[in-house]
Amino acid sequence: MPTTAAVKTSVVERFLRYVTVDTQSAEGSSTYPSTLKQLVLLDLLVKELKQIGLVDASRDEHGYVMATIPPTTKKPNVPAIGFLAHVDTSPEMSGENVKPIVHRDWQGNDIVLPDDPTAVIRRAENPDLESQIGNDIITASGTTLLGADNKAGVAEIVAAAEYLMQHPEIPHGALRLGFTPDEEVGGGTTHFDIKKFGARCAYTMDGQGRGVLEIETFSADAMTVTFQGFNTHPGFAKNRMVNSIKVAADFIGRLPRGQLSPETTEGREGFVHPYVVKASVEKTSVRLLIRDFSTPGLRDKEKLLETLAHEAAAAWPGATVTFALEESYRNMREVLDKHPQVADYAREAIRRAGLEVRESPIRGGTDGSRLSFMGLPTPNLFAGEQNFHSRYEWVSAQDMEKAVEVIVHLSRVWEERS
Repeated sequence: MPTTAAVKTSVVERFLRYVTVDTQSAEGSSTYPSTLKQLVLLDLLVKELKQIGLVDASRDEHGYVMATIPPTTKKPNVPAIGFLAHVDTSPEMSGENVKPIVHRDWQGNDIVLPDDPTAVIRRAENPDLESQIGNDIITASGTTLLGADNKAGVAEIVAAAEYLMQHPEIPHGALRLGFTPDEEVGGGTTHFDIKKFGARCAYTMDGQGRGVLEIETFSADAMTVTFQGFNTHPGFAKNRMVNSIKVAADFIGRLPRGQLSPETTEGREGFVHPYVVKASVEKTSVRLLIRDFSTPGLRDKEKLLETLAHEAAAAWPGATVTFALEESYRNMREVLDKHPQVADYAREAIRRAGLEVRESPIRGGTDGSRLSFMGLPTPNLFAGEQNFHSRYEWVSAQDMEKAVEVIVHLSRVWEERS
């Protein structure tokens, strides 16, 4: 594949098929994967990977699909690297009966989605559309999400595998492919077997516009603050009742209003975010997300919450407060900085595809966050997905083709520099 070649692959055709399979994951499920319908696409991927020659393609009991593109290099010590994508779509929007539409040779007009004419992807509200004039924009029909998050990445990896199998003259080491369930509900790495995967590093294909490389995420915790009150018959409650709902409301009212919240922060600013309240007079719990780009910054925010909660409880005699803290994930940069070639080679591959490298921290997390700390350094590369988790989701066919190019170039860079 020449450095800036416009090579047509099977990526668009595959993507248009994959998005029609409903793979929505579910919060609070007791099964793994959280929904059995994810297995439909995972099993289809095993079949298609075998059809293109990846004879070891298989799915395990947890739903993980793994396969190997055999090495073509003559060098003895080229490390295996991996490419990963998740098949599930967000519980926030229906993924059933997705009808993908290809808006060919888009000329800058607002895109009206036909199944709900009030759903309009407006050029003025989508800055990434500015570079897409003349490209083919793929959307859903207006009542569902599209599923580009992350079926664009799935299609790109399979299309790249097909291209590499058709071109054994391209030198590369062993390439491990992985497709996972339940990323959208935080379970994408729960049963992922790093040793079985057997790669030096990996790349998730789960980012936005062309040229994006993400090597930094939030560090994240969740805290549950529980206020204990005392309940009795309201008709005889004077000097006895302690209403924990009011104590919790007092605590929430003490949170900073002009800072430290999702609605007041951007860039590298962290936040605390109350998002679930379970309330009764006797006991009320407030669950909060805590985010910062440094782990010490998390500690500072957690101490602030504890201070405010104790102050609220003290203001209501008889109330008590307890805390439960859960680690969610950590900034993958803490690991990736120890393996600089993983990101450096990705930058080179993006440039070889004729793109400008675009780096910025992720105001969220990826499977790569957990995988990196599990021992598999895993930055995130662009898949082209935009407006994910909504019916306004879109992806450019040309961006997906570029992502395939980057996978091919990246495989070759690792071989060249080994």
